[in-house]
Amino acid sequence: MGAAMRRIHVGNALSAFGLGFTVPYLYVYVAQVRGLGAMTAGLVLAVFAVAALIVLPFAGRAIVRRGPLPVLLAALVAAAVGALSLGVSGSAAAVLLSAAVLGAGQAVMQPALATMIVDCSSADTRSRAFATQFFLQNLGLGVGGLIGGHLVDTTRVSSFTLLFSIEAAMFLLLVVVLATVRMPHSPRVEEAPAGSARGGWKQLLGNRAMVQLCVLGFVLFFACYGQFESGLSAYGVEAAGISTSALGTALAANTLMIVVAQFAVLRFVERRRRTRVIAAVGLIWAVAWAVAGYAGLGDASPEMATAAFVSTYALFGLGEAMLSPTVAPLVADLAPSGMAGQYNSAFALVKQLALAVGPAVGGPLGASLHGPYIVAFFLFSLGMSVLAVRLGRELTDVQDRPWAARSRVVARGAEPVPADV
Repeated sequence: MGAAMRRIHVGNALSAFGLGFTVPYLYVYVAQVRGLGAMTAGLVLAVFAVAALIVLPFAGRAIVRRGPLPVLLAALVAAAVGALSLGVSGSAAAVLLSAAVLGAGQAVMQPALATMIVDCSSADTRSRAFATQFFLQNLGLGVGGLIGGHLVDTTRVSSFTLLFSIEAAMFLLLVVVLATVRMPHSPRVEEAPAGSARGGWKQLLGNRAMVQLCVLGFVLFFACYGQFESGLSAYGVEAAGISTSALGTALAANTLMIVVAQFAVLRFVERRRRTRVIAAVGLIWAVAWAVAGYAGLGDASPEMATAAFVSTYALFGLGEAMLSPTVAPLVADLAPSGMAGQYNSAFALVKQLALAVGPAVGGPLGASLHGPYIVAFFLFSLGMSVLAVRLGRELTDVQDRPWAARSRVVARGAEPVPADV
């Protein structure tokens, strides 16, 4: 990795580390420690999603016009202000306003960092770069959450103020780390569709492959990430009788699977068609939902039900490890020259929509209609595989098989290297 990429990965780890301090305890902080009630805590979580949906359509254009680094630095400062103010807010209005600022900053970070990775990598190295990013994100979140759990005390508001202060400090440290990064030009794949920054959303919506990838992405995030802390956990508690400690073990198993398997999986997926990898993940997640069905609907002992439920989360982690070096690089290779920021923001917007709709649908369904819940998301996972196969028909051979383009990847603006060189 070059110096710029190293700093990007360090920054990514720091931001995830800071988020890990507060994300697991946000609901408890607002509802119980500040005494604002479950309604306000639920609104805070909703505000995060709404803020992201508002800013992301503008973030893409800003990244295209100004570059990802200035946009990222502005987002980090906003997130630091939001985190710090959230830690000292005592009223519902102040908490909601702080959450909006923090949520907006966090949302813009994602496409900005993704675009920086695109600009600092080639088609040859992009999958590994995004795999490293995902690995460090989960490692940072896990370590931050573990340390935060030892610092937090629900009887002392000051302990939560400390957590939010640490989060803000991590964002500001990331500003220092990235402020002097020198961004190179992004290498491009020859077959990537041509275009310019003008045309924006209209041009993106005219890219049939990108539209299909966004539909696939919505199903992907809705059926997996949107269920982790809502529908699936509610199903586990209500149908399978899973204890809260076992639920924590399941979440830990998910993170552990990603951390342990990420680079081993990378060796497998780097030489496979991207759409085939996504289709395989759909099948793995279908198996995961079937195992969850056994945990809650089958005639299993409490120990077997717990083991099956933990295995469900581990299988989801395996699928996530396969997707991290696959989906994000595909978004980048579908983007016309100079439009990576717009495409990354659009895909981040789809993700936020899915994460907003997923808990709203999955939570009540998983808590009360156990059989229909499992069947529905089992079918959603199979639908992922179908959509992935259909997407493969819209991609060029180079976009679906990036390793085949090694001799054809050139720096942006240069002439293509002849295939026989």
